[in-house]
Amino acid sequence: MAPEQFREIGHSLIDSIADFYSHLPTASTASPLLPDAMRQRLGKREMPEKRTNIAPVLDKFSKLFFEHSTHNGSPRFWGYITSSAAPIGALADLLAAAVNPNCGAWALSPIATEIENETIRWLAEFMSLPGKWDGIVVSGGNMANIVAFIVARKAKATWDIRAKGLTAPESQRLAVYGSGEMHTWINKAADLCGLGTDAVRWIATDKEHRLRPDALRQAIEADRAAGLSPFMVCGTAGSVGTGAIDPLPEIAKICKEFDLWFHVDGAYGAPAVALDNASADLKGLRLADSIAIDPHKWLYAPLEAGCTLVRNRDDLHDAFAFKPSYYQFDDNEGQEVKNYFEYGPQNSRGFRALKIWLGFQQSGASGYRRMIADDIELAHRLYDFIGQQELLERGTVSLSIATFRFVPVDLRKRSMEAGAVTDYLNELNARIATALRLSGRAFVSNAHIGDRYMLRACIVNFRTTLADVELLPRLIVELGRGLDARFRPAALK
Repeated sequence: MAPEQFREIGHSLIDSIADFYSHLPTASTASPLLPDAMRQRLGKREMPEKRTNIAPVLDKFSKLFFEHSTHNGSPRFWGYITSSAAPIGALADLLAAAVNPNCGAWALSPIATEIENETIRWLAEFMSLPGKWDGIVVSGGNMANIVAFIVARKAKATWDIRAKGLTAPESQRLAVYGSGEMHTWINKAADLCGLGTDAVRWIATDKEHRLRPDALRQAIEADRAAGLSPFMVCGTAGSVGTGAIDPLPEIAKICKEFDLWFHVDGAYGAPAVALDNASADLKGLRLADSIAIDPHKWLYAPLEAGCTLVRNRDDLHDAFAFKPSYYQFDDNEGQEVKNYFEYGPQNSRGFRALKIWLGFQQSGASGYRRMIADDIELAHRLYDFIGQQELLERGTVSLSIATFRFVPVDLRKRSMEAGAVTDYLNELNARIATALRLSGRAFVSNAHIGDRYMLRACIVNFRTTLADVELLPRLIVELGRGLDARFRPAALK
């Protein structure tokens, strides 16, 4: 593609994207098309054998893409912890792709590596982490947590686990601990790292869905008595279901007492520690050995942008560094550089840090603090609005997540009973969530609190206004009434 053609096509695409942004506040939150209809809309094409004039192809696809995507940038998208991505991030990804640095080695990406170094330092400073933390930018929360898991396994194994693995004569069965509300990344980590999912201990939680330190202590002591080797405790700073924050300072004390690695999954909630009114529990993440944080959640970067932060840089290096003969990247006249292929599982790495770095400069730390505080305030106002609706039952509110459900008045007294009423209310609220998504008027997801299926709104969205959250309870009541009238079993009428 000649530069002038690129300029012409690029200008046209940027104009289309700018129009998309301008219409986003009133656009449908999601396409109403089901899979078969979506495939029909796209049409079936044979792989082209010869070149095609790409300008009309790009123009046609962009229109389809804008119309039939799930718009997590909509001010009424509250379904998952995927933020409304800042436009500066889109420009950052375009710029990064144009130069296409391989951020696996300094020699292949000199300025990009230095930007990633600075980005990691800024993330640590934003959360006021003590000391000289280091880390690596990765794809997202799963990988950020899994990288920390691998680091912890290497740091706490009493034998050379990298060379001898888990079947050496001197090896021990490892165990890892986290709350019953912990994200399922832990299952993937235990599986991928050879421990098996049975190595995960799901610790009981209190009435606020936080890990119980007494239950954690009992589990560690029982495993040690049985000859197992506990090595890691995972605290949660903002659970995916309800936004619960574990008692991180108490967990830190237990980890220090038993010499265990203390990791905090802050993929969602960690940025909120920068607020002046952050809770003591949340501030406890500063006591961790490692932290997972996702800038593509509450720092409004486009996907993909996760980060693993570690207190001790050597622990990260020791877990991943190899020096094959075909990598000769040490010819820097004795000057220290960071080759990221030695600090994580990837060799070839894109320039994910740029959008985080530019985002910090556009918004500033104070801007991020204000937007995060606004999201939390909106979630609490939503919780208040829910309480004003007779047909809605409030569940929980923590950080920027509120949970609730639709309960017909005549079923309210029986709504906590196990059996037919609970089963019906769970089915009804699941139908409401689906109907709301297909309507394109708003998007929520779900959480489970005990046996109850709850609707869940997570606000990590700088476009959301008070009017948006005030509308949601009315939409839920409108849909709930109609679906209840259609689907309630005769036995419950």
